[in-house]
Amino acid sequence: MLSFFKKQPEPNYPNYWLDYEALFTNSKGSELHNTRFVVLDTETTGFDYEKDRVLCIGAVEVYNNEINIANTFEVYIKQEHFNENTVEIHGIIKNERIETTTEEDALKLFLNYVGNSILVAHHARFDITMINKMLLRHNLPKLKNRVLDTVNLYRATRIKSNLIKQDKYTLDEIAENYVLDVSDRHTAAGDALLTAIIFLKTTTLLKTNKGLTLKKLFKL
Repeated sequence: MLSFFKKQPEPNYPNYWLDYEALFTNSKGSELHNTRFVVLDTETTGFDYEKDRVLCIGAVEVYNNEINIANTFEVYIKQEHFNENTVEIHGIIKNERIETTTEEDALKLFLNYVGNSILVAHHARFDITMINKMLLRHNLPKLKNRVLDTVNLYRATRIKSNLIKQDKYTLDEIAENYVLDVSDRHTAAGDALLTAIIFLKTTTLLKTNKGLTLKKLFKL
């Protein structure tokens, strides 16, 4: 008797995705001091999730409350789509002499770099969605990593009051409050490093004031 409910075939994912996915099968709880965070930023052709593309991904490792400058990540992606209106923001010119790679190769490199680390970004929804759209174009699932947003972390350090407007807190505004150098702003690597510094400053404040744990960090 034929079954009306045929089992769907397993997706034939490439090895680089399977290797990445396997890192999450036996994930164990950890504490702040022994958790690897990857702080990232993307530069894109615009802000439309469907039409625009990622030009560059920059990232830096944070471990044991330190930024590991020796282990940074930066990849530029070959483009067919180009928006000249965003050049003044990110400074990446279509024909600029930089080494670029295909979108799929960029994903391979990125997934290998981040592994099962916790991802950190400023206004993280945008960056993560743009990377997930890259994955979707190659018939791959969404990122499996847990994600923290430095906007939420910074907001948690501020005085809460119904009389105080809850700002969106741009990277420039927070950098100004913390008196940070912004000379490398609007490059993916520069913004990732700036975000990493903000991440450490905010978590240090939260540890002092709230006895911060990794579990509490995700509840902010």
